[in-house]
Amino acid sequence: MKTVRRLLYRDIVASVMFVALAFLSLFFFIDLVEALDAVGRSGRNVGVAVQTAALQLPGHFYELFPIAVLIGTIFSLARMAQSSEFTILRTGGLGPWRALRLLAALGLAFGVLTFAVGDYVAPAAERQAALLQARASGGLRLGGAGAWLKERRSTAAGERSISVNVAGATATGALAGIRIFEFDGDGRLLTRIDALEGRVDNEGNWTLIDAHLAHWPLPRSEGTPQVRLERQQQMQWTSTLGADVVAAAVLPLGSMTTLELWRYSAHLNLQEQAAQSHLVRFWRKALYPLACLVMVALALPFAYMHARSGSVSLKVFGGILLGISFVLLNNLSGHIATLRAWTPWVAAAAPSGLYLLLSMAAFAWLVRYR
Repeated sequence: MKTVRRLLYRDIVASVMFVALAFLSLFFFIDLVEALDAVGRSGRNVGVAVQTAALQLPGHFYELFPIAVLIGTIFSLARMAQSSEFTILRTGGLGPWRALRLLAALGLAFGVLTFAVGDYVAPAAERQAALLQARASGGLRLGGAGAWLKERRSTAAGERSISVNVAGATATGALAGIRIFEFDGDGRLLTRIDALEGRVDNEGNWTLIDAHLAHWPLPRSEGTPQVRLERQQQMQWTSTLGADVVAAAVLPLGSMTTLELWRYSAHLNLQEQAAQSHLVRFWRKALYPLACLVMVALALPFAYMHARSGSVSLKVFGGILLGISFVLLNNLSGHIATLRAWTPWVAAAAPSGLYLLLSMAAFAWLVRYR
């Protein structure tokens, strides 16, 4: 059995890695062409374009690797079936369920690799790409109204609601265009802080540079109510919004790990903000590595098809269609779950569960009747 395992694993791994390399080469070329279009603008050059395209490769690997597993496994098994190698293995004692167990172990190994790249390599590369673009263009500007963060506090004077807006980031990684609004329990504005830039540490200590403060008088205050204005070249502002929460709001979602997505979703729930989209993304990211197990299960029935039922290229084409349909259904379920407020983990697990049932039904039918 060790010889059979070594033969199957070596052939399948080589095919999968070849398909993954082909996909990455194609997407690197597409990203490079897109990045070269911005060369000469905002201080960008060819070196920045190449680095940006290269830093996007781990993210592409994470997204495309399950499809590469499907296509590579189908190619390997279909080729072995066409040359009667798989038939010889079956007559030598490789039963259907033993073959399923062998491929399931390989699928789990592929899943571990997908998780490692998606949770460690890809987020770090996304952060570096964002910082590289910020340095090249003189800063990172967020679209629309920027990033908004919310915080609630209980003080001796009553409930306080704080809204923080960040317009972007500077080339050095500092936050730019910071606006802080503090409201009382009745929704009246108490304090507004406008800062040119600032930094925040993991404990929630904000260092604001060139801060302009406006203090509105409290209700029923004595004397003539007046707005008090002041300016500080540098000030400290303490908050529960730490660097991890701010980074989650400012940086692209692809730069967040599974744990960071969970923490940020919990923060949004705690602050009574909409967290459905982040919960859906968390469950999709947590369950996505298991798609490799589903892909090898989908590929196994192709080994039990008769060689005359189609050439290897036709079977690979069918695998490509299956992979595309899986990606489309996976993305569609995430969007619908966000719009319809479906249970996040059910929406994330439904495509994989459906395709796993489909593959097991096809495998059982082929083993029994073919």
